[in-house]
Amino acid sequence: MENLLNLLAYNPEDPLLFNSGFFLFFLLAFLLVRQVSGTNNKLKIYAFTLFSLYFFYKACGWYVGLVILSAVVDFNLSRLIFRSGSASFRKLILSFSIVINLGLLFYFKYTDFFIRLINDFSSQQINPLNLILPIGISFYTFENISYTIDVYRGHFKPLNTFMEYLFFLSFFPKLVMGPIVRAADFIPQINQNSPLSSENLSKGFYLIASGLFKKVAISDVIQVNLVQYVFDDPARYTGFECLLAVYGYALIIYCDFSGYSDMAIGLGKWLGFDININFLSPYQSASITEFWRRWHISLSSWLRDYLYIPLGGNRNGKFRQSLNLAATMLIGGFWHGANWTFIFWGGLHGLALGLDKLKLKYLGPIISKSESKPLQRKLWRWGGILFTFHLVCLGWVFFKSDSFSTALTLIAQIGGNFSLETATQVLGHYQQVVLVMLVGFGLHAISLETEARFSNLFHKWRPIGYALALSLLILLLDQVKSAEPVMPVYLQF
Repeated sequence: MENLLNLLAYNPEDPLLFNSGFFLFFLLAFLLVRQVSGTNNKLKIYAFTLFSLYFFYKACGWYVGLVILSAVVDFNLSRLIFRSGSASFRKLILSFSIVINLGLLFYFKYTDFFIRLINDFSSQQINPLNLILPIGISFYTFENISYTIDVYRGHFKPLNTFMEYLFFLSFFPKLVMGPIVRAADFIPQINQNSPLSSENLSKGFYLIASGLFKKVAISDVIQVNLVQYVFDDPARYTGFECLLAVYGYALIIYCDFSGYSDMAIGLGKWLGFDININFLSPYQSASITEFWRRWHISLSSWLRDYLYIPLGGNRNGKFRQSLNLAATMLIGGFWHGANWTFIFWGGLHGLALGLDKLKLKYLGPIISKSESKPLQRKLWRWGGILFTFHLVCLGWVFFKSDSFSTALTLIAQIGGNFSLETATQVLGHYQQVVLVMLVGFGLHAISLETEARFSNLFHKWRPIGYALALSLLILLLDQVKSAEPVMPVYLQF
């Protein structure tokens, strides 16, 4: 009994994640509850919410209380906004809601950053609080804010039942690492009683299986066998190894984050909920603008709708548009972490987006003329993909590095200590990693249409077939996974 209780309790050394062994049993129990609840919406809402809160407790301990607290605050404030006939009072309550949400996020995520900043620029020495960042706080904070703003804008009526709102906020597939789900997309599905279709079964299986494979067999393998060593001390490695590590990290952050997003979307389909796709083969983008339409779509669309457009968007001329883009991306960079490297990463993307708008203005006619010539169109496309990928990789160097010194050292190694003479030796030494990277980039190059056709191959399987196939995949992945669990990249955000 004691061992069982220890297994069910939160363990900070082994948090509950989608690729953990315990999660398989958790999911089976959850699916059983889904079947038992049937068409009883009230039972479904209570059962799903309790399961989701337990999942979050297993992932981050008693920080689960923050989800409940934020749900209580925004559920009631949104109802106040909706019922009030005073425009000034509604705006005051909205401002209060935003301050509460951002204040909570700011306290846990940025307090130590500003303490270090004060210590660097003054004679005062304040001891950092060394706060632990609660898992998922950035994601459910943004969901709270978007819900309250949408109620204020009159996009929909607020919920009357607190448990429904808590269910929306805590729904476990998307709670820890997103995607950021809009209330307008999710809430109408709560009271639907659509049966689990064979289409959702097959698509859910494909997304869960491919997500697990990307996370465990690609991202984790590259991380533990190459990238973590090079980024820890790039001066010890040749320029070729550093460049290989940069390409490797580009795959890591994509396969890690999109893998978890795919699993969240797939689990949602198995549980009867449609969650919007979060990645669309972003490294196939031919411009930085296209990249941000394909990368972390839930965040980029959130920043567009609740920050970029309210700032003025593109309504006040090209110069103001560029400033709005820069401000949005700087804030987006700061959202990722309390470090100057993240702010620089955001600024780099903001500058690139602004320049991309100028490119369309001055080179647009030339590009348009080439559209009628297939070869030139392909050359423009391929050249754009190559340039955009390397620009994104440059940003990843700062995103991954713990300091500017580390990032600049790595870039200096690539620029000043690069020799193709060492390529054969390096590729031989990292043979397994290179093979995995080739598989990763090869899978990424598959078109979305091909992926859709492949997912339909499982359409006629029976539930027992999905269970056996998923169990077999987990057993196979268990043979290649690292001895110690590799924490997901976006768990820190």
